[in-house]
Order: sequence, then C-alpha cells, then structure tokens
Amino acid sequence: MITTAIRVARVGSAAELAAAALMTLGYPGLMLAALVPSVPAFAAAAAVTYLADLYLHRKGSYLITLLGKVRAGLSTRFLVRELLLILLLARLDLSKEPVFYAAIACFTVFFGLQAPHGALVTLIGNRRQMPVVTRNVDLVSRMRIPDAPPRRLLSGAGVKMLHLDLAAVVGLLVYALTDVELAGFVGVGVTLGLGMLYVVALAPYLRAKRVPPKADKVLKAVSAWLREYRPETVLYFSGSADSAYQVNMWLETMEQLDSRPLIILRERYILEKMAPTTVPVICVPGGVHLMNMDLSTVRVALYAANVGKNIHLLRVPTMKHVFIGHGDSDKLASVNPFSKVYDEVWTAGRAGRDRYAIADVGIRDEDIVEVGRPQLAPIEPWKGTPEGRIPTILYAPTWEGWDDNPGNTSILLAGENIVRKLVAAEPPVRVLYKPHPFTGTRSAKAGAAHRRITALIKKAAAERAADPRFTADPAAQAQAKADLIRLKARLDALSLAFDEKADEAVTSRDGLVDMRKHEEAARLRAEWNDAYWRSFPAFEHRVITGTEPRLYDCFNASDAMVSDISSVVSDFIASGKPYAVTDSAELGAEEFKRQNTAVRAAVILTNSAAELDRLLAAVRDPAADPLAEDRKELKEYLLGPDEPTSIEQFNTAVANLALKAEARNMSQESRVAAAAGGPELAEDGVTAV
Repeated sequence: MITTAIRVARVGSAAELAAAALMTLGYPGLMLAALVPSVPAFAAAAAVTYLADLYLHRKGSYLITLLGKVRAGLSTRFLVRELLLILLLARLDLSKEPVFYAAIACFTVFFGLQAPHGALVTLIGNRRQMPVVTRNVDLVSRMRIPDAPPRRLLSGAGVKMLHLDLAAVVGLLVYALTDVELAGFVGVGVTLGLGMLYVVALAPYLRAKRVPPKADKVLKAVSAWLREYRPETVLYFSGSADSAYQVNMWLETMEQLDSRPLIILRERYILEKMAPTTVPVICVPGGVHLMNMDLSTVRVALYAANVGKNIHLLRVPTMKHVFIGHGDSDKLASVNPFSKVYDEVWTAGRAGRDRYAIADVGIRDEDIVEVGRPQLAPIEPWKGTPEGRIPTILYAPTWEGWDDNPGNTSILLAGENIVRKLVAAEPPVRVLYKPHPFTGTRSAKAGAAHRRITALIKKAAAERAADPRFTADPAAQAQAKADLIRLKARLDALSLAFDEKADEAVTSRDGLVDMRKHEEAARLRAEWNDAYWRSFPAFEHRVITGTEPRLYDCFNASDAMVSDISSVVSDFIASGKPYAVTDSAELGAEEFKRQNTAVRAAVILTNSAAELDRLLAAVRDPAADPLAEDRKELKEYLLGPDEPTSIEQFNTAVANLALKAEARNMSQESRVAAAAGGPELAEDGVTAV
C-alpha cells in the first residue's frame, strides 16, 4: 500500500510521503489548537508544518508541485498558518491588546513585501539570463560580465522570504504563553526588519553594472569569437533532459577530430548535464538567434538525434548535414525515414547500410558512409575469466519504449526469470544489473518489474555474503571505499571551474577549460573506476544505476551479457565476449535472427530463459564456444574493420564531406558571379543563366 502511494504521489521515498502526511495533518491540528485554544499544541503543530514543509523543499519533492496545483501553494500555507495564529490570539481574549494589532499589521505588511521581493528575484533572474550560454568560449576579452548576486539571496528566495515570519510566530506564541508583550513586539519587529532588509539587499543587483550586457551585444561577441575561431565541424543536439547521454557519447570523438570542432546545444538543461569537454560549446535556446549566428566557416554538421529543432540548422546550405545517431541497432529508430533530410547517413559498418536498404525508406546507398564506432575504443577484448574469479554476467536490458510492443524490453516478461536462473547457477556466477536510465518512465509495469529484479539481486547478494564458500577481503574493500571517497572529493574539487552555484552568465564567462585539470580529471576517473570494482567482493551481485560506472566499464568487468535489441548489443559485440538476447516477442529463434542482425551470433533466450545454460557454458569453457567465430565475423559486419581505426575512418569521412561542401559553395559562387557578369563570362567557360 505504501509503495502504491509513493508511486501515485511520485515521491522518492516513504520519508517524503510521511513528511507530506504530517504537514497535511498539521494544519487541521493548528485549527483545532487555535479553537480550543492551546498554545503548546499550536506550537507543536506549527513546528511540524514548518519542518515537514522545509524537508520536502530540500528534497525537491514532487508533492510540493502537486500542492501548488490544488491551490495549496507555499504562500497559501504560510498565510493560513499566520491567520490561525491570529485566531489563537483572539480565542485567548487578546484581541484588544496592542500586540494583537501589531500582529495583524505585521502579517499584512509582510505579505505586501512578497510582491516587490518576488518581482526583484524574477527581474534579476531574467536580466542575468544570457541569450546564449557557452563553455570554452572566450567572452571575457570581448565584454564585461559582472559577478552574480550571492547565491544565498536568490537560491530558494521565495522559501527563505516566507520563513522570515518565523520570528513573529515564535514571538507571538511566547507572548501568548507568558503574557510578555515585549516578546511579541520583538518578534514582529524582527520579521518586518528582515523582510525589508531582504528586499533592499536585492535592489542593487538590478543596476546596469551588476547585470550582463544586453542580448544584441552578447550575440555580437559570440559571432566575433566564431569569426576568429572559424569552426569547421559542428555537433548539433536538441532533446529532453534525460537525453543528455546522447550528446555525451560523442564528446571524446569531437575532441579527436582533425578539423576545428564546435558543439551547438538548444536547451540549457542539456548543457547542465553535459560531461566536461575541451570542445567549445554554445547553447542557443532561441531559433532566431541560431539563424543569425555566423557559421559561415562550418562545412560539416553532425546530428545525434532526429528532432524538430534540427530544421534550424538544416536550412543552412553552405554546410553538409550528417545523421550520426546515438547508437547502432536493429530498432526501427535506426532506419527513420526522416533521415532523408540529411546529405549523408553514417553507420558503423555494413550492417547499417543493409538495414536501410531492407527498410526501403528512401535513403540512397551512395549517401551512406561506414565510419565504425569511435566510442567503442574503451571496450577491452575478452581474454577469458581471470584465474580464481567466478564469471560475471551483465544483465543490461533496454527500456520499455514508447509503445507496448512486447519485444521492446525483456524486463516485463523475462527479466525475473533471467535473474533467478543466474543467481541460482551452479557453478556460481556474479550478476551485474544495469538497467536503461529510462526504465519505468513510461510504463508503471516496467518500473514495478525493475523494482522486483532489484529486490531479487539484493536478496541474492545478502545470501551470498553469508555463504561460507565465498570469502571477502574487508581490509582491501575498506581501502577501496576510502579511495572512492578521496577520488570523488578530488574530482569535485576539479569541477569548481564550472561552479554549479554560479549562474549561467558567470559560467559562460569563466567556463574556459583548464587542460591540466581536464587531463587530471580523466586520470582520476580511471582511478575511481578501478577503486569502484575493488570496493566490493568479486563475487557480489550488484545493481548499478546512475552515470558511474559507465556501461562500457561494466562491459569490461563482465565475461558475458544478456540484453535486448538495442545499440547495447551492437556495442558489446566489440568485446568479442559471449552474449544472449531475449526474444520477448516470441518470434522464434530463426525469425528473430532474420529480423535482427545483431543476434546472429547470440544465444537466443525465450521468456523462460531456459537457454541460459548455453551462455554460461561458453563462458566457463571458451575453447568449446560454438559461436566464437560467428561473433568475430558479425563484429566486422556490424562495426567495421579494426584497421584503419574508427576515429581514422570518422576523420576521413568528415574531411571528404567538407570537400564536397566546399565544392558546392564554390559552384554557387561561380553561378552568382556568372549571373552578375552576364554573357561575357562565357569566354571563361561559364554561361550566365
């Protein structure tokens, strides 16, 4: 029942639900205490409502939003509490006392201060907002961007302002309990004084010298930088907050380009979730601003997703446009007919080319270029399970997708069967469960299945920890955990160059990468990853969520994988390790292989997961693995040859397409010149049209 309530209310924990319940019950308690009247009871109920409200705000609970939608927003809750305090004073026969009138005046003026306070906070936020937000772009030499107001003034400003009534509430309660008028007057004075001081403290930050330059000046500065930097290849991205991983996967590739790279984002929240990079980044939320940006030197534009905002850059004819995607799989998204709008479509290997041919969605074969998958370089080839370590099986299912096709994910029908068989396998194996980050976002059933799988794995881990056959090294694990804390602290310290407490104007001003710190951070992340795997026993089952460790780190830590039809399978094939794919739609093994190239060298699982023994046998005895040669051939078909390297193939494709763009532009210039010059230019071999 509690679990259902948590899901319906969309809260993160039972503690949030309990806080909401206490706050909701607190207001009837306040009314009852005021009517009785009872000062101690009123004080206790008031404390409960204050603390519960504050807890929910600090947790960022969705319940706060829900309360606002039912007209029980923050201001309303504070006002009701204050009115009930006035009622308490009246019920105590204090309505003719000077403090009573002071309380009414205090709360009236205090709520009157909310309007100028809110207006100032909004105006400062709006005037501090930049038309574009940047990283690794030198704006300092082109314009002055002042420091942001102290974060303590603007962060949660509305909540902080309303809580200033606490002094008056406490003072009036003390007065009601002790009949000491001074306590009431002091409380009222402190609340009004602090409220006025808060408003006065904000006002100077609206002065011209305290706000960034206006939009036109900022845009001119960015265009001047673009003319000086002369970008040649752009990675363009737009998407939801949850899709930041789709651009993050291309950052290292962009850093390795031979041409001058630039990343253009369309949403501020994507920039906030973007991983550190040395590549210049410009976030341009406004389509008009983007269209007026000087991108005349760009010759190749790369698109990682098919989204509506792509049209804002696709309209530029002086550059060639390429769909590179954010994964390579047999899903329908990999053969989207929208891809016809691009000049070229780049795939990892021959499989991508054939996929478009079979789908017949209008993509011409000559417009497809095979470039490999540069992101797969960190994936290590399999050399067998290390001596003395039990095999590790990674279960990495994809999410439920936008429709209810049973073939989208194995979580719903097969997930629990897969995990049960793996944790009960003999000889034993270790299970790593890393679900897709979108799991459960659309389907409540998928979310529930994920929670059941998580519970299964945690229960099996606890049982294994108590099994005398498995022995851990507590000292080594304690040292590794200490290393994790130390490395995390150092990584956090390095990230201060992009201070999350600063606003976007300051981060744009100060967001120039420090190469020394960037390289040190890469080294520390590698050390953190190593410490993570040492921080728990090599036999311990594990649920892995979040961004770290990354999926490829899980690939390297495992000896085999179970997954669904997605780019995860194609990527895992780069390791050469055994893998299994679940036929959740129950097409049958042959039809499943016919429809999905990536499973041709896989163990095909039914929803019962009965075929898992074949996968485990291949892991335990690689010499007897019947699919080893098939995996080798499939790897080249899906991902291209090992030589030249994928990044070399990618750079070659960029260079070749840039030449085509240059040729097109020169041809257009010749036509314009011919049209302007008239028939006399025909002597030079160009006839005016």
